Amino acid sequence: MSKAKLAIALSALVATVVWAVPAIGTAHQLLPSTSPSSVQPISLKNDEQHGLLAKGWINGAGPFVFVIDTGAGASIVNRRVVAEARLAVTKARTPLVGGLSTSPIVSDQEARINGLALGKPGNRVPSSITAAVVAKLPPAIDGILDPTEVFSPFGYSVDLPNRELRVFEASLNVNQQPRDGAVVRWVREAGSHRPFVKLGDGRLALVDTGSALGLALNEGGRSSRSENVRISQDLGGGRVQSRRVAPQTVNIGALVLNGVPTDVLSGVAPGTPIILGRRALFPFRITFDPSARLIAFEPTERD
Repeated sequence: MSKAKLAIALSALVATVVWAVPAIGTAHQLLPSTSPSSVQPISLKNDEQHGLLAKGWINGAGPFVFVIDTGAGASIVNRRVVAEARLAVTKARTPLVGGLSTSPIVSDQEARINGLALGKPGNRVPSSITAAVVAKLPPAIDGILDPTEVFSPFGYSVDLPNRELRVFEASLNVNQQPRDGAVVRWVREAGSHRPFVKLGDGRLALVDTGSALGLALNEGGRSSRSENVRISQDLGGGRVQSRRVAPQTVNIGALVLNGVPTDVLSGVAPGTPIILGRRALFPFRITFDPSARLIAFEPTERD
């Protein structure tokens, strides 16, 4: 499947949820408290509709509001960003077709972004990125950023309870397991760097900070007729149906998540994977190490 088909989340399912926080023990810190990459910690805002938001500047223009979305597989910006940051737009070599619903975000234009800063105007990220250019996103959102691409070649951690993103150079080690957590292999699909993990039953699940759900299963493109169906929208404006089913137990390496809120999705794009969203991941700091291809789930308490 092409990168274009994989891109842009899955994420961005617009739904109002209440996070369930299980009891956890004291966290065992895997990462250094400083950021050797020179990128300072980035404050995130948890928006129940749109996800984890960060303020951003491009070439001094801004601030813009970007969704930090590990499940995106690509980055996008709207035309406001293009105009204010004076970005040059070119025809995309691979058109973007992505989104959770069957009404996808589509773009055949892209822009090269240099001078991206997040959190504060002077907090520059290490990489230049290519972002798809779209005409329309929800009014409060200027773009979606794929952090694996944005922070390359470094790793990064998303601390959900403390709403903070850190960039780091240290490597994770599968032989150093955090207490009450796990370090597991980062599984990738061909042609994509999106972060999948293997569950205890052998299924693959996408670690998706852009999704407000817990565990989301794909029922296929057909619509459900159940009375318990909830209707929501993705960032492309498409309608997605979800039906709450019994909570499930999810095993990720040595980590066992009990009572994970579970929804079955219908009316979604073909090939939509199993999703582990913020409602399942909330008690954790999740660390992504692209060089070692490892992901750590580490319970943490709010500072």
